[in-house]
Amino acid sequence: MRYARTLRGHTYVFDGLVELLAKATPARSGDVLAGCAAESEAERVAAKWALADVPLTTFLTEPVVPPETDDVTRLIWDRHDEAAFAPIRHHTVGSLREWLLETATQSDAASTLSAVAPGLTPEMVAAVSKLMRNQDLVSVASATSVVTAFRTTLGLPGRLATRLQPNHPTDDPTGIAGAVLDGLLLGAGDAVIGVNPASDNPRTVADLLRLLDDIRLRYEIPMQSSVLTHVTTTLELMDRGAPVDLPFQSIAGTQRANEGFGVTLTMLAEANDAARALGRGTVGGNVMYFETGQGAALSSDGHLGTGGRPVDQQTLEARAYGVARAFDPLIVNTVVGFIGPEYLYDGKQIIRAGLEDHFCGKLLGVPMGVDVCYTTHAEADQDDMDDLLFLLAAAGCTFVITVPGADDVMLGYQSASFHDVLTTRRVTGKRPAPEFEEWLAGLGLLDGSGRLRELDPAASPLRALTGSSSA
Repeated sequence: MRYARTLRGHTYVFDGLVELLAKATPARSGDVLAGCAAESEAERVAAKWALADVPLTTFLTEPVVPPETDDVTRLIWDRHDEAAFAPIRHHTVGSLREWLLETATQSDAASTLSAVAPGLTPEMVAAVSKLMRNQDLVSVASATSVVTAFRTTLGLPGRLATRLQPNHPTDDPTGIAGAVLDGLLLGAGDAVIGVNPASDNPRTVADLLRLLDDIRLRYEIPMQSSVLTHVTTTLELMDRGAPVDLPFQSIAGTQRANEGFGVTLTMLAEANDAARALGRGTVGGNVMYFETGQGAALSSDGHLGTGGRPVDQQTLEARAYGVARAFDPLIVNTVVGFIGPEYLYDGKQIIRAGLEDHFCGKLLGVPMGVDVCYTTHAEADQDDMDDLLFLLAAAGCTFVITVPGADDVMLGYQSASFHDVLTTRRVTGKRPAPEFEEWLAGLGLLDGSGRLRELDPAASPLRALTGSSSA
């Protein structure tokens, strides 16, 4: 189907939904690289205008990626909930935007948005996000609630959790343990303590899993851990009895892109079932941890859709959340600026993408976090990350990633520091996950208002945690 709009005497024609979605996307370098970006701001406005009039039902009959060749599309369509879709079935993309913004102001917004989430497809939420200002993305996301649990409860209103990321370039246990201690004493780690191993050797991964579990047991910390190795390695280690809390896997929005990661939907289902069967959670049974990022499909040449046309990277990113929600994960995060300036060129594009990703994930019912990050060759800096971090806190982000000093020395990129989140929590009034907050309070690390406070290094709670008389 063709779509057209006339703007200032010029008629812009868009050959199908794939092209229309791409041309309506806010500017980003990845779409230019893929050859699908709007060629002018006028064309982008015309595309948004045309997209606003597209009925939501069109997304159920005009696939962005053909289901005959793509199991992600089949998964999205097979799991579409017609009953949940019924209250919004009559909307166009434009009127859905108005409905979302109005609903966000209501006292029952969270329950209303949760009820329709199974009726929304990733392409629908990607489309409506393209019509929204940053403020709109924050407003609707902040009204949406997605709660999951394992040993801590995540996604509750008024909370901002963190992944403590203690990576080390040689997987040195002492270095990793030191970074874990640093983060714990600064209130980080309530979403997960997750290590990206420098080596994918199963023995190394098993050693790291045991290290993190020993820390948890020794200090009775309500936390979950994950070593971010390939899901097949985790499956093998679960069979061997390793202490696996959360199986991890990077995922994308097309079958071909997932094949580039060496993963299938069947593998993800097997890992989900195996981890749930272990019964290691205490307050809930959500177990999977997924990571995504705009540009992942393009970087693996898995970005082509109907008619062989390139699909814009933001729509493909939203489709990755369609994969994630099928497995009821504990957490999902987009590594928003990690892939590089080829996909998100500067701070403005990274900020926009982070807000889009968070909005789309939460609207689909996914427990969404963001790695507020950039690579050093992008046109971005830590001020941009500060802006995004505070916007995400306002938007009700489930968790963010934190690393020592904001500098990941193993992966070689910039993220948020433990101190950054302390400041964000203090300014915005956000608190850690409740079980983790109670543990921090038990150590004497919180004052009466829930803020982290300085203690005498010789105080007994710190001696218990550090095993010495000095912090």
